Amino acid sequence: GCTSLRNIVIPDSVTSIGDCAFWNCRSLTDIVIPDSVTSIGFEAFCDCLSLSSLVLSDGITSTGRFAFSWCKSLAEVVIPDSVTSIGDGTFKGCESLKSLVIPDSVTSIGHSAFEDCCSLTDIVIPDGVTSIEEKTFSGCRSLRSVVIPDSVTSIGHYAFDSCRSLTDIVIPDGVTSIGYGAFSGCESLKSLVIPDSVTSIGGSAFSGCRSLSEIVIPSCVTSIGDCAFRDCNFPTDHKQELISRFGEEIFEQRYGLFPDYYGE
Repeated sequence: GCTSLRNIVIPDSVTSIGDCAFWNCRSLTDIVIPDSVTSIGFEAFCDCLSLSSLVLSDGITSTGRFAFSWCKSLAEVVIPDSVTSIGDGTFKGCESLKSLVIPDSVTSIGHSAFEDCCSLTDIVIPDGVTSIEEKTFSGCRSLRSVVIPDSVTSIGHYAFDSCRSLTDIVIPDGVTSIGYGAFSGCESLKSLVIPDSVTSIGGSAFSGCRSLSEIVIPSCVTSIGDCAFRDCNFPTDHKQELISRFGEEIFEQRYGLFPDYYGE
């Protein structure tokens, strides 16, 4: 990387920014991406530690995998309506990013897209998104609220793992599966209603949710993985009622076995 590069203006003649183009340009503080640019490659701006703000051009439809990962000073991002897909790990490790508007045009958000964005406080997921992928918001420890649209049908493994400030969440009726460790370590989560559409809850899905004292699990749920509710603070009678339905393994690990990643 050009570690001394502080700013650059990309001319209108450029239509794409290639893989690792500005990787490790640690002194780069700002950049203007012209509307002529339609694609940004893999790790194009990864480890640009001084980059503080970013406006994506109106011509971009998708961001490359890990395109802006570990841009630790990035506090402001404007995503245009032209974007339909946010790639895997796009903003992973952007620990100064506090707020972000994802436009309604976005229908796909990749795994780990916002992982370890530890200053992010709230997020609204657009209506067109159908799944929350693995580790999408994992480690977003300041995230207090998230709106999941009715279009979402699955919540992936570790999707909201260690979102310590998340106090409540509404899981929409269209969701059929909650992945392994999906909400593990959400220490402030107090109550939760599982919708009638859900049939399976992965192992360790709510493990370490120490403030969770109440949960409603409908009869349509047929499978709950090991340790799904380990260290939750359920009253004794509620805990016994769940054990009678699903077995004590949902609260503890079976001797000699580790919880299966897929909760099966």
